[in-house]
Amino acid sequence: MKIRPSFESPTSSTPIDHDWLCQSLESIVGSSVHDVTSRPLQGDASDRKYFRVSYQTEITGKSSQSMILMQLKEPLPGEENDFTRILKFLRTLELPVPQLFDYHSRKGLLLLEDCGSHTLEDWIRDHPGDKETYYRRAVDLLSNLHHRATKNRSADCPAFGLFFDVEKLMWELDFMLEHYVKGLHGLNLKDEEISDIRNHFLELSKTLAEQETVFTHRDFHSRNLMAQNGELVIIDFQDARMGPCQYDLVSLLKDSYVRLQDGFRNEMIERYIQLQEKAENRMVDRKKFHRIFEAMSLQRNLKAVGTFAYQATVKGNSRYLDYIPETLAYVRKTLDAGPDLIDMKKTLVRYLPGLTLKTPQENQDAHGS
Repeated sequence: MKIRPSFESPTSSTPIDHDWLCQSLESIVGSSVHDVTSRPLQGDASDRKYFRVSYQTEITGKSSQSMILMQLKEPLPGEENDFTRILKFLRTLELPVPQLFDYHSRKGLLLLEDCGSHTLEDWIRDHPGDKETYYRRAVDLLSNLHHRATKNRSADCPAFGLFFDVEKLMWELDFMLEHYVKGLHGLNLKDEEISDIRNHFLELSKTLAEQETVFTHRDFHSRNLMAQNGELVIIDFQDARMGPCQYDLVSLLKDSYVRLQDGFRNEMIERYIQLQEKAENRMVDRKKFHRIFEAMSLQRNLKAVGTFAYQATVKGNSRYLDYIPETLAYVRKTLDAGPDLIDMKKTLVRYLPGLTLKTPQENQDAHGS
């Protein structure tokens, strides 16, 4: 059977090996493949590239099948990498993650199960009436991920050797100062001004680093959950590490891409707490949990602002700039609500551009429209 591959990967650092791809497809499906085509997919803020590979077989006739091709920025040494190790670990726990069909380590190519075209963000945009239902499912899935992955620690999973310690938390906040304050806005702060900001960040990071840790996805939000057949599938987990459970919960409930009402967000926090209490057979101090959730939201959302600015100023990818105001709105509301954050608020308002600006959505809410 003649194979007719048709691929476009003009920006890839390493050309896709078409022969390997077609041979790999045939090995996986156990049949000759034909009419093999691919379509680039828009990924999130990472250096990986994704393609939906479609093909037909003699078994399926004219019905097209598909897989996802992940292309790493560059090949990594060894027969496994962090993504494949964490994927293998999560699949042993029967958590909903894609199946890995093949990995060509020398070419940095992975063939994965196609989990559909709708992220949680996509699904909610197209089916707004499903929003609360799917977010309840996402909270349930997050609780299950945290409990089962943490309980079944494995030396083969790299996440258990990495932590959100003070150094890592501060690195993310310094990243924001470098790429948002300096890179995007061109503000060259004086040494004493940077020291003032970092002193507040250091106290915040110390508080967060002292918390009990669980297996954290690190980017558990609406663009890294695929909606498939009424269920959710977790993707983009290669940066998992140990950290406070609130890190992932903030990522989900104070998402830069999907806005939740405050009342529903609090309901979801309580849902997570109850699931945690049931799984661990112990009571959770709700006042402390909420305090750490808000502290974590400061760190996490400021880190996201830095990532969005980095994409624009270093990567030339400006599509994330529109999400900065909404993300800063989370920061401002947290600072406004925390009486113990008055000094930090005064400092950040002075040095972080845009922190005091209202978003269009907030202005609408204020006028009851």
